Parts: sequence; C-alpha cells; structure tokens
Amino acid sequence: MTNYIFYVTVPNFEEGKKIAKLLVERKVVACVNIIKDIYSVYRWKDKIEENNEVLLIIKTSGSKSEQLIKIINEIHSYEIPECVGVKIEKGSKIYIDWINNVISNSSKPSLIK
Repeated sequence: MTNYIFYVTVPNFEEGKKIAKLLVERKVVACVNIIKDIYSVYRWKDKIEENNEVLLIIKTSGSKSEQLIKIINEIHSYEIPECVGVKIEKGSKIYIDWINNVISNSSKPSLIK
C-alpha cells in the first residue's frame, strides 16, 4: 500500500485543530501534527503577501488521499488551500503498518503505546 504525507497550511491553530479532528474521526488519516507559528511569504492576486500560519502534517494512505483533498477543499477557509502530498518512499514498517491499520477500520490493536 502506498502512503503519503500531506502538507496543509491554515490561518490559525483553531482551524487546524478542527480539520485534524474531523480527518482523524472519519478515519481518512491516521495522524495530524500541528505546527504553530510558521511564517509564509507567497504571491497572491499579483501581490507579495506575508503571514503567520499553522502547518498541518498529515499521514494517510494512497486510497484515502483523494477523499482527504476533497474534504480540505470543502471545509478550509482559504479560497485555494494548500494540500500537497508526498509519497512516503521509506519508513519504519511498524509505523507504516499502524497508519494502514488505523485507516482501514481494522480491528487490530493500535501499535502505538
């Protein structure tokens, strides 16, 4: 099974927490790390913008990635939300198995203590 890490920026911690909880509750993702206080510089509507943002690092499977993108596009407050996925090429087998077990609705116990 192919797994991905998605990067999603949000305007604040509260929106990040709301998105993270929804994705985990729906078993679309196994885990979301929320990193506060990143600083972004980007071009928007032909102007250079600078803002504080929050970064979500999201772990999911390839089979759930389209559902993840759809949900982000539906509930995110940005007009064009960042939602970029990177294939996991290498990783701890026990951690990758945990991602897949969490997402697959498996009855297997969690591998994380």
